[in-house]
Amino acid sequence: MSFDIRPATWAHFEAVMGEKGGCGGCWCMLWRRSAQEMEAGKGAGNREAMRDLFASGEVPGLVALSDDRAVGWIQIDRRSAFPRLATSRILKPVDDRDVWSVSCFFIDKGFRRQGLSVALLNAATDWAQSKGASLIEGYPIDTPKEKYPPVYAWTGFLDTFKRAGFSEVARRSPTRPIMRKHL
Repeated sequence: MSFDIRPATWAHFEAVMGEKGGCGGCWCMLWRRSAQEMEAGKGAGNREAMRDLFASGEVPGLVALSDDRAVGWIQIDRRSAFPRLATSRILKPVDDRDVWSVSCFFIDKGFRRQGLSVALLNAATDWAQSKGASLIEGYPIDTPKEKYPPVYAWTGFLDTFKRAGFSEVARRSPTRPIMRKHL
């Protein structure tokens, strides 16, 4: 199956997130807001915060379209756009290099297990490089479980990053590597 992957518009982002806003009303604001702001904004507040980001002219990620229907999302931006990463015990910065971060994936249930995550990651890497990025970082799940609920793997799976040419640079938890790709 082929997908049209492009910089997200609010309309496409909103369509792929659905009524609930992705995972429990996050609207992909988890890494952009403090835990307190995130919880207080669950649902409508997080939706408006992301909508404001789009309205400012920012392009916080890419969407995948299948026959003009938004079916996938990947969030990518400079690591500095995700202040919560800096305070994470497990995902805190490895160094002070200028890094772009892939912080979230969201794939429509009917389009999972078709290679869309890898396609989105490759497209996001190319897009970030066109914006001047020279180093991309991601924070996938590395689980020993054969079946892992995709809803809990919003940062992606280790195999996706490996297939896209990323290498592990740090691991502060058995299941959470930090992966990088030099461009």
